[in-house]
Amino acid sequence: MINKQLDQIDTNDLNNLIENGVSEKKTIEYKLTFSGDTDSDKKEFLGDISSFANASGGDLIYGIKEVEGLPTQIVGVELQNVDAAIRKYENIIRDGLDPRIIFSTHTVRLDNGNIIFIFRINRSWIGPHRVIFKGHDKFYGRNSAGKYQLDTDELRAAFNLSQTLAEKITRFRLDRIAELSANTTPVPTFPAGAKVILHIIPFEAFSSSIQLDLSLIVQESSKLPPMFSASWTPRINLDGVITTAHSNKSYVQIYKNGIIEAVDTGMLQPNESRPNTIPGQGYEERILRAFTSYWRLLREFEVPPPFAIFLTLTGIRGYKISSRTFDFDEANEINQDNLLLPEKVVETFEETPGKILKSIFDLVWNSCGIQKSPNFDEEGNWIAR
Repeated sequence: MINKQLDQIDTNDLNNLIENGVSEKKTIEYKLTFSGDTDSDKKEFLGDISSFANASGGDLIYGIKEVEGLPTQIVGVELQNVDAAIRKYENIIRDGLDPRIIFSTHTVRLDNGNIIFIFRINRSWIGPHRVIFKGHDKFYGRNSAGKYQLDTDELRAAFNLSQTLAEKITRFRLDRIAELSANTTPVPTFPAGAKVILHIIPFEAFSSSIQLDLSLIVQESSKLPPMFSASWTPRINLDGVITTAHSNKSYVQIYKNGIIEAVDTGMLQPNESRPNTIPGQGYEERILRAFTSYWRLLREFEVPPPFAIFLTLTGIRGYKISSRTFDFDEANEINQDNLLLPEKVVETFEETPGKILKSIFDLVWNSCGIQKSPNFDEEGNWIAR
C-alpha cells in the first residue's frame, strides 16, 4: 500500500511509484481503465476488492498503465462526474459483497483533467467476504500474483480466524475487568470503589503487525488525557504509555498494539447529598471529551479500523442515574455489581465520537428504566446545557 494517509496522496506519490519501480504485489494493483458495466465486469471488480479484504488489505489504483506488473505511465481515467462514479462503485461494493467490507476512496486530478481513482481496502477481521452479485457466490484471496479463488482449507482457516479474534477480544476485556475489580491497576495508589472503564480495541491489535512508537505522547501530554482530571502526567511503562491524573483517581493506558484502556474511580464516588449516583450529564460529557482525544490519536497513529468499543461500570449495585430532565426517584436502581455493556463495533474513522458513544450511553439509561440519554440528539450531537 502507499505508505501515506489516503486523503493526502497526490501526484508526487503516484510518480514515486513509477520512479521507484513499485511493482504489483499482494497489497497493490494497477489498472489503466475501469472495466465495463456488464455483469461479468462487475463480478471481476468485486473479486478484486474482496481479495484485498480477505488478505492483507491494499490499494487498487485505476488510471496507471503497467507492463508486467510495473507501473510505466500515469494516464488517469476520463470521468465526467467524479461524485457519480464514486457513488456507483460504492453501491456495487455495498450490494455485491457479504459481509460488507471497510474501504475508502480517493481521487487525484491530473493536469490533463483525468482522474486517478484509488480504492483503499482494509484487511478484514470479520470475513471471509464473498461475491454475491447475481449469484456468483465465490470467495477470493490474494497473493503476489493477484487474486485467486479460495479453496476449502483456506476458507476454513479464514472462518476460524474470525471466530478466534472475537474470542480474543472478549477474553482481553473480561481479564482486564477481573483485574480492575480486584483493584489491580497500573497505578499502585489507585483508590478502590465503583469504576468507569472504557476500552477501545483495534481488531488489528491481535495480529503482529502493530507496534506503535508512543514517545510522542510523553512530549505532548494533551494527546492522552484521563477521563476525569484537571492535570496529569504521562510516562512510559512496559506496556506502552500511561497517563495518570494527579488526583490518582483516573488513568489511561495506551498499549503498543493500539489498545486504549481508560479507568476512573472519581466520577462515581458517593456524595453525602446523593449517594450511589451516576451523574448522567457529567460522566457522559467527560467520557465524550476524552474519547474524542483517543479517537484523534488512533487516527494520527494510523491504527486501522475496525475497533471494538466497550464501556463497563463496576461496583455499582444500588446506583441510580441522575438527570435534570426527570425526578431522580423515578430511576430504577441497578441490581447487579458490574454493568458489562455489549461492544460497539466501529468500522471507519468517519463515525463521530458522539454518534459512537450515544448508543452505548443509551444502554446505561435503559438499565435504570429510562429510554435514552437526554444529552444527545438522534445524530449523536451533544445538546445538554
